[in-house]
Amino acid sequence: MKYFLTGATGFIGGVLARQLVEAGHHVVAVVRSPGKAQELQALGVTLAPGDVTEKESLRAAMTGVDGVFHVAGWYKIGIGDKSQGQKVNVDGTRNVLELMQELKIPRGVYTSTLAINSDTHGRQVDETYRFNGKHITEYDRTKAEAHAIAERFIAQGLPLVIVMPGLVYGPGDTSILRATLIQFLQRKLPVMPQQTAYSWGYVQDIAHAHVLAMEKGRPGESYIICGPTHTMVEAVQLGHRLTGVPMPKAVPPGMLRAMAVFMGLLEPVIPLPQTYTSEGLRAIAGVTYIGDNAKARRELGYAPRPLEDGLRTTLEHEMKLLKG
Repeated sequence: MKYFLTGATGFIGGVLARQLVEAGHHVVAVVRSPGKAQELQALGVTLAPGDVTEKESLRAAMTGVDGVFHVAGWYKIGIGDKSQGQKVNVDGTRNVLELMQELKIPRGVYTSTLAINSDTHGRQVDETYRFNGKHITEYDRTKAEAHAIAERFIAQGLPLVIVMPGLVYGPGDTSILRATLIQFLQRKLPVMPQQTAYSWGYVQDIAHAHVLAMEKGRPGESYIICGPTHTMVEAVQLGHRLTGVPMPKAVPPGMLRAMAVFMGLLEPVIPLPQTYTSEGLRAIAGVTYIGDNAKARRELGYAPRPLEDGLRTTLEHEMKLLKG
């Protein structure tokens, strides 16, 4: 099969590109700077210059493919300039799906996220859940808007499948989570939040779930493809058992919320690391970004690995990098 892929230079997209090529598929990846994507080319991926924020730059590469994987997304939390969230997550999704519709491409998979549900307050939600409150971060908000756009295209008959990962981790990550794990390994993580919980998905499993969605997913359906749910404290405790690195202090959510208010006053005048911005602190202050993957297990054959297995590989990878 010939697949068009956005986000191939990113975390999930890069692993997905490799899995598709290894399965014998022809992958056309749209990239902003082909010169910086030589690793993909070495895998056998066809590189096409383009940008999801510029619709017509995608048309030629998307024409004639058997399916589209729209993985590209902006996922920064705690930075000052958030304009790319609207441009990439919202406008970019609209551009890709409009072209898929115009070119009559028979199948597509769109990468949404559990973050569209924001804080579920301890409830492990399924695909029928609908969040109506105010989102915690601009990432959450823009991905929720993009998800709604995808659903509108589905209502118009677009043969699209939506997948919803939870917290994605593994070697190659560039998110705040990786920074947190490195701080932990360096014994520099000052505190960890109590109650905060995520559904942890190892990147190889998440990428494979995209393939399963393309091959087995029912058009028009959404599938939560998260991994097992654990609190942040449980994950760090596991990291402690795996590495022997001491546990940092666990603090109540109220303390982090109070810090978020204080940091909000400092941000306009003092540059702060992403983790310690008002938004960054709100995003970890006792929140639960958790979901139920039963539908994906049942209909797609999705089988994510336990957190211990994936975290062991991830921490070993990061420790090798730290040792140089």
